[in-house]
Amino acid sequence: MKVTTRDLRVLAVCIGKPEERPGKKMKTGINKHPTGETVFVGFEGLADDAVCNEKYHGGPEQAVYVEGNLTRLWWQRALNKPINHGLFGENLCIAGLDNQIVSVGDRLLIGDLVMEVTAPRMPCRVLGERMGDRTFPKLYKTVARPGFYCRVIHPGYVTAGALVRYVPYAGERVSMTEMARHHGKRASPELVALYQSVPVHAKLRAFLSNGLIKF
Repeated sequence: MKVTTRDLRVLAVCIGKPEERPGKKMKTGINKHPTGETVFVGFEGLADDAVCNEKYHGGPEQAVYVEGNLTRLWWQRALNKPINHGLFGENLCIAGLDNQIVSVGDRLLIGDLVMEVTAPRMPCRVLGERMGDRTFPKLYKTVARPGFYCRVIHPGYVTAGALVRYVPYAGERVSMTEMARHHGKRASPELVALYQSVPVHAKLRAFLSNGLIKF
């Protein structure tokens, strides 16, 4: 599919506070909810948004977690239940965007804010807790329609309703769907070379040196 520059809209901006997990020592920031406020987005993510497990979440290479609204609507139909904004733990929901067209290096421009796609979201058991279904993380991986992480190239502010200029990466396209399907697998030299040619997540780049696709 040819992906062209397009204008979209921010449908929701979601942030969360640290919350207890029953029977667990570590808190979680996955419980995010829409805010009507204008929020600053810096190199480490959204202001006042909780990141509790910094080993796997947050940081410059996955500062912002984004879901396309077309994919959110797909999940509503597939699960036959409402998927409210923030339910998956995403920071932004973008109207008119399907996760399946997104590739590494694509950029989202929102006013002064410039974000660049680095990797798909690979869920852990905490998402299963959030959904009330321990098997859901496996389903999320299997259907390969993942949301995605972005690094912040230039900080700025975001609010619901803001215009999003979606600019596809000019080089080779490595989609979130493809990356999700290869996650945890050994990679051929050709695939390693392809992934190394695009601006992937730094953690993946480190694994690629050993021929492994993991992030």
